[in-house]
Parts: sequence; C-alpha cells; structure tokens
Amino acid sequence: MFAIGDHIIYSTHGLCRINDICDETVSGVTKKYYKLHPLENTLVTISTPVGNDKVVMLKLLQKEQALEIIDVFKKPEVESQTPQNPKTQPNKIHSGDRMQIAGVINALMRKKFDTQIQKESFYAHDYKLLNNTQIILFKELAHAMDISFEDINKMINELVTEDLPQEVK
Repeated sequence: MFAIGDHIIYSTHGLCRINDICDETVSGVTKKYYKLHPLENTLVTISTPVGNDKVVMLKLLQKEQALEIIDVFKKPEVESQTPQNPKTQPNKIHSGDRMQIAGVINALMRKKFDTQIQKESFYAHDYKLLNNTQIILFKELAHAMDISFEDINKMINELVTEDLPQEVK
C-alpha cells in the first residue's frame, strides 16, 4: 500500500502524488480510495480504490533502474528487427513492466526514423502510442535521473539515431 505524499506512476496519467487515502461509499459499498493529483495538472483529482488491479500504480524508478532502462535504447531490440503484432504493444505497455515498455518505445522510435529514411508514412496509431507512452516513461526517467525531460529525450534520441544517416537526426 502506498502512503500519503508518495509519488507514483499511475496508468496513463504518469507522475502523480497521493494527497489522501480515505473511505468512500460507492453503490452502497465502502472502500479505501487513493486521491491522486498528476504533477503536471494539480486541478485534476483521480480517485481509485486501494488494491484496484485494473490500473497500474507503480513506485517510481530509482536511478540504477533508470540506467538499465536507458540501456534498452542503445541497441536495436530483436523486437524492432522482426515484424511484430501491433496488438501486443498495448498489452506490453499496460503490463507496467518498464523494460517491455522501453522495448516497445525503442521499436517504434526506430520504425519512425526508418519510415523517414524510406520517405514513407508513420502510421497514426503508432505515432499516438509512441507519443503517449514515451512522454510518461521519459518523464519518469528524467525524475529518477534528476534531469529535465528535454535532456532525457535528447539523450535517448541520440542513442536511437546513433547509426542513422545525418539527414534523419
């Protein structure tokens, strides 16, 4: 169980702070609920039952874990070299496993740059999946590394584009 004041990753909202844990009655059933606020938008309040398995709530990464995840972007993953079923990507993302999430982001980033080289279109659903997932993971990595989002974004983009022609970078 998390405590009031903890910073966590919450599902699609990313970095959040737990502001309260209280009892709420919904449909005649009283349960404990977390009251969360996304760090980016304190006007939003999220209420979710304690012990809810349908959403991902994770402790924030430590620096050592962040470094391991950044290593994923140093090489083309097997996933990015073989055709993959796009239907499995959301499952990997919703699993909450940051290594799998980084693998999906790495594959999609490389696919995006490859489509630029080939002068092809990058599919809108791939772009949306990449953009949303990348923002949440990169913000968490930046927090763990105590650097800005812009710095982590630049660092990872450099790792992914290291072997690409100059005009794509």
